[in-house]
Amino acid sequence: MQSIESLIATLSGWVWGPPMLVLLVGTGLYLTILLKGLQFRALPLAFKLIMQKDHGHHGDISHFAALMTALAATVGIGNIVGVATAITLGGPGAVFWMWMTGLVGMATKYSEAVLAVKYREKGAHGMRGGPMYYLANGAGLPWLGTLFAIFTACAAFGIGNMTQANATAKIFEATFHIPTEVTGIVLTLLTGLVVLGGIKSIGKFTSLLVPFMIVGYVGASLFTLALNIETIPHAFGLIFGSAFSSSAATGGFAGATLAAAMRYGISRGVFSNESGLGSAPIAAAAARTQDPVTQALVSMTQTFIDTLVVCTMTALVILTATSWTEGVSAANLTSVSMAETLGSSGAVIVAIATSLFAYSTLIGWNYYGEKAVEYLFGEKSIRIYRIFFIVAVMIGSIASLEFVWNFSDLMNGMMAIPNLIGLILLSKVVKAETERYFSELKC
Repeated sequence: MQSIESLIATLSGWVWGPPMLVLLVGTGLYLTILLKGLQFRALPLAFKLIMQKDHGHHGDISHFAALMTALAATVGIGNIVGVATAITLGGPGAVFWMWMTGLVGMATKYSEAVLAVKYREKGAHGMRGGPMYYLANGAGLPWLGTLFAIFTACAAFGIGNMTQANATAKIFEATFHIPTEVTGIVLTLLTGLVVLGGIKSIGKFTSLLVPFMIVGYVGASLFTLALNIETIPHAFGLIFGSAFSSSAATGGFAGATLAAAMRYGISRGVFSNESGLGSAPIAAAAARTQDPVTQALVSMTQTFIDTLVVCTMTALVILTATSWTEGVSAANLTSVSMAETLGSSGAVIVAIATSLFAYSTLIGWNYYGEKAVEYLFGEKSIRIYRIFFIVAVMIGSIASLEFVWNFSDLMNGMMAIPNLIGLILLSKVVKAETERYFSELKC
């Protein structure tokens, strides 16, 4: 078993090495140029479309519910622990590269959603779409779609389930002294109540939970920053000053090279917003819409909210405090940083936010996994899958998951490869759909 774990860890490190990061960011940059900076010029329209309702059109849930489902899966512990890890290992400059990843990632997310809606199909359990469908029906590579579905189904049980449940259980045990078994039982029941109802139930639940948890966390962060307003310019100075140079060692911070800032900023940014992984377009395909571009514009706001809003709040809370220079572990850095200003209530806020983020990720990834399983084994497999998914929540809450983390990272990376191939091959389709939409909009 030790040799298998070592192999998985090695493969995961190789898959998420510089070539993958270059491919992810490079694809986003290529799509940004191809679409003439769409994410910048059309962002106001995208936010306007979020609340627009397309009655009578094909789809299962509204634009807003589809966005909330995707955000539920995307806004997770990476927004708190992932940002802290980037700063701890890459220095303040890593935040700049995280922002750059988000900006080009918006074009990637937009393109994924265009293709997801254009090539989706209607099944007995609602709309079905995502990379497996646009790889098969658009690019003519069904075998690559099958590989994507396999990797997604595996990743859903890891990064989308057991690791999230485990993080929630550990946080509640550390902060509130609640046994992991108790948290596991509650999480299992709550998960079952939501996921057994399918995408409409998930959409309704995430539409209530996600805005509450994001607004609550951002609000708490803004309050913390308001109390430290005089240190905010210094924090931005650290970010921009370290983005193109090495970070000097200070206090318990060992310093970081430019290469480390780029590596950890880009990798943590990708892990946070998932642009290019191919997960979010599965939710976009369920949207009630007549035009692929409409939902795609809404979908690209997901990356903006995740990386440029939520991750930025975490980064500024950390950099306006002093704990990041004192050798505090990444796992506790955000909590300790907020507690510097708000006292013990700051640690409680971060604990609750982390658990909500983790739980919402669990709910969102359930939908991704069941659509992958449906693609592989048919519609009858969905109910069986949901049962196994719910049981895995309990297992994840009480188990040691170092192997699962490495395996999940590997599966996430393997998801990205076929998806990026599909995006590049079908980029002209994305461009054509975009030009058609905006030409009609001017009429």
